[in-house]
Amino acid sequence: MSLAVNTLIVGPAWSQKTTVPSVTPTSTLLVLGDSLSAEYGLARGTGWVALLEKRLATDGLPWRVVNASISGETTAGGQTRLAQLLKVHQPKVVVIELGANDALRGLQLQATEKNLRSMIQASKNIGAKVLVLGMRIPPNYGQDYTTQFFNLFGKVAKSENVAHVPFFLDRVALKMELFQVDRIHPNEKAQPILLGNVLPQLQLLLKP
Repeated sequence: MSLAVNTLIVGPAWSQKTTVPSVTPTSTLLVLGDSLSAEYGLARGTGWVALLEKRLATDGLPWRVVNASISGETTAGGQTRLAQLLKVHQPKVVVIELGANDALRGLQLQATEKNLRSMIQASKNIGAKVLVLGMRIPPNYGQDYTTQFFNLFGKVAKSENVAHVPFFLDRVALKMELFQVDRIHPNEKAQPILLGNVLPQLQLLLKP
């Protein structure tokens, strides 16, 4: 995940470019992630979060999507920013896509777990539903570390009783044609697949 800052906040303005049913947003969905959600290396409006917003509007669902993702973000950074984001946006659903940069920097898993729990609990304290997107890292980081890292997301989600996508990059990770030249960040062709990985669990949270 690149350390370059690339924040994307998306809202109803996208509808000026796309013909969809007119829906007045009544609830907010907050995405807190890293470069995988911040459209790193992609044309604006082509990332999976932007596709999600378009899908919700097309389906006539009254949700405003706020993408507070930043390239290079860690769970510590997300945890620090979340309180203000919750205060400002009062989301009904929070999607947490963080942790990969912790692993790439070799940070201790205990710290990642603590930060994830903190973010989940802060979101639940304002009445928001939470979806945690799990990640894997390459095996060259050591089998024990990579296994514990992958299992961490499911363990935290289960103990906190929140929704969980086991592997956000499922159906993408092993296909180099779906990555940018850096072989780290998924390209535009991968974005609908990423959205497809998230939607089944997310749609359950969007129901009244």
